[in-house]
Amino acid sequence: MKMEDYQHGNLSLRKFLQVGIECVKAMDAYSTETLAWNFIHKIIALNGTARNTSVINDIDNTASEDFLDDDLACNIIHPLDVLCVILHCSDHFLQQEIFTKMCLCQFAVPLLLPDTNGSSFTFMLWVMRDIVKRWRPESLSESKGFREENLVQIKMQTFSFVRLGQSKLSKSKILNQVLSPAHLNHNWFVHDNMEGGNSTRTVSDGVVEIAWYFPAGNKSSDIFPEPIAVTNLHGNLESNIKQFDFLTQISSAVFIFIETINADQCELLMKYKNESTHFVYCLMRTTKEKLDDNTKKILKTLTSLQNKPTVLVFKKGNTEFSFAKTIQSTLIKLMQDNLNFHSIEDMAGIAPTLGICIDENVKECQDAKVNAKVITDEIVDVVKYKGETMKLQGDSLKELARLEKEMCQMKRQGNVSSENYKSKLINKHATIRKQQYDCELPSGIENFINAIKDKNSVEKQYFLKWIRFYLDLTARKNLSALQAEYKQEYNSASKEILSVLDKKISDSSLGVEHFLRELSQFYEAENFNNKDINKRKFRELPGIAADLLLDGFPLELIDGDASNIPLLWIKDVLTQLDKKTGNKCRIRAITVLGVQSTGKSTLLNAMFGLQFPVANGRCTRGAFMSLLKVEENFQRELGCEFILVIDTEGLKAPELASLDDSYEHDNELATLVVGLSDITLFNMAMENTTEMKETLQIVVHAFLRMKQVGKKPNCQFVHQNVSDVSAHEKNRRDRKRLLEQLNEMTGIAANMEKKYTVTKFSDIMEYDLEKHNWYIPGLWHGVPPMAPVNTGYSNSINDLKKHLIEIMQKGNAVFISDYITWISSLWNAVKHENFIFSFRNSLVAKAYNQLAKKYSELEWKFDKKMLEWLTCTETMIKNQSMNTLEDKVKQCINEAYFILSREEEKMKSALEDFFKKETELVPLIERYREDFFNSVKHHKRKHEMMARSKAEEAMVIQKEKHKIQHLQDSYIEIIETKVSSLLEEYRKKKQQLTEMELNETFDTMWESTISEMHITPLKRYEIEKKMLDILTEDMKNRGASVNQKLQKTKSLPKYERVEKNSWSALAVNAVRWIRGFRTHNVPAKEDIFLNSVLDECSKYVKKQIRQDADYNDTYCRELLKIISNMCEQNDGKGLQLHAEKELDIKLCALGNAAEHFQSMHDKFIRKNDPHHHLAALKPSYLATFISTFQEKDESFNRANRFCERCIKPALADQVNRILGIKIVDDILSKHDSRAFKDRTFFQYTLLSDLIQEKNVQDYIKYTQNYEQCAKTMIQKYIAKTYGNFHSLQFQIVSDAIQRIKEVLTDPEILTCESVRDFLGKFRSKLDEELAFNQGEIKAIVFQTKVPIKEFANNICSSLNKMDEELRSEIEHEDSESVLCKLTIKPEDELFKKVIGCGRQCPFCKVPCEAGATNHEKHFATIHRPQGLGRYRDSETTILVHEICSTDVVSNKSFKNSDTEGKWHPYRDYCTYYPDWAIQPDPSIDASDYWKFVLKEFNEEFAKEYEAKPAEIPDTWHEITEEQAIESLKKTFNMQ
Repeated sequence: MKMEDYQHGNLSLRKFLQVGIECVKAMDAYSTETLAWNFIHKIIALNGTARNTSVINDIDNTASEDFLDDDLACNIIHPLDVLCVILHCSDHFLQQEIFTKMCLCQFAVPLLLPDTNGSSFTFMLWVMRDIVKRWRPESLSESKGFREENLVQIKMQTFSFVRLGQSKLSKSKILNQVLSPAHLNHNWFVHDNMEGGNSTRTVSDGVVEIAWYFPAGNKSSDIFPEPIAVTNLHGNLESNIKQFDFLTQISSAVFIFIETINADQCELLMKYKNESTHFVYCLMRTTKEKLDDNTKKILKTLTSLQNKPTVLVFKKGNTEFSFAKTIQSTLIKLMQDNLNFHSIEDMAGIAPTLGICIDENVKECQDAKVNAKVITDEIVDVVKYKGETMKLQGDSLKELARLEKEMCQMKRQGNVSSENYKSKLINKHATIRKQQYDCELPSGIENFINAIKDKNSVEKQYFLKWIRFYLDLTARKNLSALQAEYKQEYNSASKEILSVLDKKISDSSLGVEHFLRELSQFYEAENFNNKDINKRKFRELPGIAADLLLDGFPLELIDGDASNIPLLWIKDVLTQLDKKTGNKCRIRAITVLGVQSTGKSTLLNAMFGLQFPVANGRCTRGAFMSLLKVEENFQRELGCEFILVIDTEGLKAPELASLDDSYEHDNELATLVVGLSDITLFNMAMENTTEMKETLQIVVHAFLRMKQVGKKPNCQFVHQNVSDVSAHEKNRRDRKRLLEQLNEMTGIAANMEKKYTVTKFSDIMEYDLEKHNWYIPGLWHGVPPMAPVNTGYSNSINDLKKHLIEIMQKGNAVFISDYITWISSLWNAVKHENFIFSFRNSLVAKAYNQLAKKYSELEWKFDKKMLEWLTCTETMIKNQSMNTLEDKVKQCINEAYFILSREEEKMKSALEDFFKKETELVPLIERYREDFFNSVKHHKRKHEMMARSKAEEAMVIQKEKHKIQHLQDSYIEIIETKVSSLLEEYRKKKQQLTEMELNETFDTMWESTISEMHITPLKRYEIEKKMLDILTEDMKNRGASVNQKLQKTKSLPKYERVEKNSWSALAVNAVRWIRGFRTHNVPAKEDIFLNSVLDECSKYVKKQIRQDADYNDTYCRELLKIISNMCEQNDGKGLQLHAEKELDIKLCALGNAAEHFQSMHDKFIRKNDPHHHLAALKPSYLATFISTFQEKDESFNRANRFCERCIKPALADQVNRILGIKIVDDILSKHDSRAFKDRTFFQYTLLSDLIQEKNVQDYIKYTQNYEQCAKTMIQKYIAKTYGNFHSLQFQIVSDAIQRIKEVLTDPEILTCESVRDFLGKFRSKLDEELAFNQGEIKAIVFQTKVPIKEFANNICSSLNKMDEELRSEIEHEDSESVLCKLTIKPEDELFKKVIGCGRQCPFCKVPCEAGATNHEKHFATIHRPQGLGRYRDSETTILVHEICSTDVVSNKSFKNSDTEGKWHPYRDYCTYYPDWAIQPDPSIDASDYWKFVLKEFNEEFAKEYEAKPAEIPDTWHEITEEQAIESLKKTFNMQ
């Protein structure tokens, strides 16, 4: 059997509870090496075939003649040998588990276990300590009472069966018939006719087995009226004298099976003539031959000398069944003599006198027993003991649970303000925690801690077994007395008395979980009151509890008495578990749900070999979790290191049915355990259709909630007590009906949660009628207490287990640390009335932030491509002639559309890849998928409009420039003619002039020519009049009143800006058209809207006037379009933006823009004035005139001028165009740039900076002008990151010069015939990169005949000098002036990435942090007191300190212009703000940051807002800066 490695008893229960590859294999023995393992796995799974020991040989490799070999024919090991070997190799706890499960299967178990050499024996007492029996003796059959005791303590008569000599009949088989009822023949004992039973025993010869009979109180079916024990000695009595001696002392009667008897045997038996034990000789006559005279003589001698022995004769004609009946009758008669009642514990007292050792007499076991007795000896009255020793888990714990839930639901708020009421609850909570903290540690709890502290695993397990044994014993005694009292009082006592008794019965349960629950409360109370970790005396408790979990001990997850999770305790226990397992262990969870008393715990125990505690007198309350380790060789395949199994109390519990909130209680429990599980088993063992519907509704409700928060658990419906093999096929219609009911319940649950798009069960989760339903036979094969476990039950459970393992192999596990977070988030949401609305989970936040960060990265790549396209397009358009301009613009727009489509696909593909990642977090954000994909489409559409608009705008500007250039070219043509004529004149005269004379001559000619040309200056327009005309055209069809007002309007309104704040005189004057009332003395919604419109228009104006271009009417039309769109989007939201109001807004906006556009126009006129332009070109023409006249080589000078006047300005312009993109790209590529990729992190960073600065003006700017505050922070970051931008600027210049040099060496341009052609091709090759001054180029090519290659070389040479000059200029330019000149402002681009949609909370004005641009719901991580958004009481003008994340769960109401001044419940804020998700705070201290800020700067805010200071709740004054910062970290998940 290959068990040598375990011969010292080191095979542990913990090892066999591990989940391994065998879980997905059939439980069959194929070799001798697997016999032991198969037996243990089967017996733990309650499989009745565990004792089958046949070995399947490899037939293919066996020669035909080998089948005649006797050794092969007997290749079977005796089942008792297998059992004995296993017991010798197992530790005490695995032995105990084996014995417990064998008793459930109604198998006899060894009482005396022989050593492997057979020389000594062990009395098996410890291994039977866990077995509890329940029966109904004949005396209680009328009253329907029952008895329940621990098996080792039940005093009963024992009847032993031994064999003397050889026997052809099987004693064990006859015994099985003796103990079996007429309709059932069960094999309690292994016998010859069983598989392997006729094999030779090697290590098990001499073993004494014991089995029991317990009556059910039914006279017609009970074999015996009272319980009896039956022992069976395997082997010949003569070879096992010590065992026989022991049996004669403990037995009421000993049955000796004989066929013949000789003198030696007679002498042996005569030694026991004085024993009180009754002897029964069973003479087995299997032949027709007469009984020999010697046997007759000896039997007469024995019957005369012994204590009236009985002789039973089995004759040849008799059947085994009839002989068994004879033995039954004899046993009943002997029972009436009431001889020798012994318990197993009594027998253990006898065994040592015969040299038999007791299994539990080992030091660790006895020490643990003493420690347990010290605690339990103090317990007389369980209820009284719990009241005195476990004070922390009584009413105080229930009150704590109530307070925690009330903080979330605020049902008893009354007229108290939300934050004051919450502050009051927090104070009560703190008071109770202080009272708990001040409690002295009772001796019982202290002894319990000492018993498990600093002990090894074995010592702790012994102690926990012992204390559970004694606690159950005590609780049973108390419960029995209370039940008897209740029964006595039932018909006469009042309801009040019965209610008190009923409560005592409920409170009479006492288990290890109560001690651990008390420890959890001491731990939590100390943590709450003592912040110094090193001074906490209970700090080691979570580590101890984690060790218990690792040892397989179940730990209470939900306190069933208080309906509460000790969250801090659970989190710290699991954190310690995480540390002890290397911080890298993944976990999966399985739970079972169903109606009470339907075998949920039994199901899990049979499936995984667990032992969930069940309180005496009632079923499981709350929920317990037990940890299963996955074997190392199976971890990769299963994808986790541990499986957490959760057992729960039953739904629809009778003791809770009378409570008003029983449905909500069940709903909370179901939601919690379903949310914590990967797989939920729903137990369907029920007959009542109505009850099933109600239960289904609870479960479906839980699954709906999980669907909405991104959790996708698997559900398996388990139908118990269905034994027919055709059940699956016959119940097809029932499964269809179940689906109909599931659909019906889904609709009901969806309506309750206001999720109207969910109509059927398949909308919630994947459901397969065939694969998700399991039919499990009943547990018992017959009627308990003597019914064995149904083998079909075990097989079906094993099939289900294999299926569950297969499911887990496909999914994704979570790390323990993430599971801790999930528990916290679920529990917080469950405490709120509206789960889906209240659910906030940092894992979801983490996954969402990862998605938002990914989207941000992809968005920048997209934006960068389009910014680069825009830069190239604008440069290219500047280089186009009038003839090619429109075609090139169309080409550029088409290219933009191609880039947009390509980048859109890239972005979508990258997002798809993100969602396809097989990580545990992705399912949590599946519901945001549509938001992000819609954002990609929206982003593309935005860029499409921008691309066309920018290209067409650049074209319009270029056309205007061409008109001016055409005029200027006509003047230049005249100048060039005059210069040429002058040169020709002096050449003919062959007159030599000095350079001064040449200058004077040229000046005279220049001035004369200019005066002759009668140059007309560019026309200056009145921009205001043009804009007013465009406005009239835009609004002329909007009604008579609008036209009448337009006719009266002769000029646009002009307002002076006020520096104090953003409202300005402009907004103040614009408010004249506002109608309506205000319920709070705050800026009305119309004011806010107007301000947002004006800000948007101001941004557009500022952007346009930065361009080196003339004003264009398209600017005015775009402004009007912006206003029209914003009015259209906000109409119907209480603003009533009719045409006259829209006209007023447009007048205000255009009035503000007109002066800026006029300045822009005037600047352009000045810059492009023909006089100014010609004066700028004069030096170039003068230089050409002098050099041509003097016939000098002008190649180098012209090349130098080309670099200085054309390339250098173009390079400088290129730097200004590209540098903004480079800065943004560089920042986003840095490792510390997370703030600009993650809007939530940006908020955290900004708020962290603010609290460090402690400047109230910064906070005011943040709350009143978030955009400006954010941009200031970005500018500071840029300034801090870059002292200057030299490296980026130099790189741009270097790349450009490198590109120019490449073009200059291109053979295509070096073969040009003229400088004009050369520069034309030069420009065309660089038309996407550099925009050259065409006027300067004309001056350079005038009168030039230099060689092309020489000119190109001279340009290259001049480039080096120009490079140095440009670098020098860059080095001497400060960063502020650099940023001012940039076409693309990096702070604007970065701000776009962090501002998101720009929407603010309607109450506190906190900005939205949604990662997708186009999202369904706005949300923010943390909300703030509404007074910071200027809200104040309309009557007292006191700043409002309420926080909307608290108000939304309160019973308070609000009113404003949106509600038309009517009060509206905060809970239903979505009626008016359906696009906002304002979630409750995830913890008590979540808003501490803003509470601290308002508390610190209350007076300053009030002064700034012209209000009275807020009335700060008392608890706010206790918040320190450190707590505020810690709250910020915790809320934003930055710990």
